[in-house]
Amino acid sequence: MFIQPWDAALDDAEWQNWIADGHDFGQLCVNGPSGLPPVVVPTHFAPGDGRLLIHLARPNPVWKAIEHDPNVTFTVVGDYAFIPGPWRARPDVPPTDGVPTSYYAAVQFTCRAHIIDDPRAKADLLRRQMAHFQPDGDHAPIDPDEPPYGRMLPGIRGLRLDVIDVRAKFKYDDHKPVEHRTAVADRLTRRGRGLDIPTARQQLHRLDCVGTWTP
Repeated sequence: MFIQPWDAALDDAEWQNWIADGHDFGQLCVNGPSGLPPVVVPTHFAPGDGRLLIHLARPNPVWKAIEHDPNVTFTVVGDYAFIPGPWRARPDVPPTDGVPTSYYAAVQFTCRAHIIDDPRAKADLLRRQMAHFQPDGDHAPIDPDEPPYGRMLPGIRGLRLDVIDVRAKFKYDDHKPVEHRTAVADRLTRRGRGLDIPTARQQLHRLDCVGTWTP
């Protein structure tokens, strides 16, 4: 992922807070055996303690790919929107000469994957996931010896991704003047399509934190 200096995360806390703010769905990318394409799996994950916790169905083709190469990438993308050219045109040029772009936030985790098959270890992984996704505890006990989860555990495999490196990108025109970014955020809010509003909110957050980028 190419990251311009003005698109980089301010610090680890920025991308960590962004992930914690409900961005817990991404794509697991695994190199396949020689001659086969990579395997890409969209899935939820539970973050924590330098790890990403996932479970997938046992028939998923990703397992053979991981056994071939446990070095994987997990990518999370959000708060994205297409920015039309006229919105970015300088005041001294015709609006149609403006160059369009995409705004987005992206976090890429480089990880070492560990497959979990022990029933009790899988149950523990599921309990950790449920603590993240259903913190109210409104689910049956997750016990490998008791229904309903006990009879379903054989149908899944757990996956622990130990994070080796993190690259974060927040592409919101931070190198542009404050007036420009404020105007674009306002246009996004008024357009209100797809992820326009969370994109505008993220741009304004960056504006508050960064102000005007300087090399």
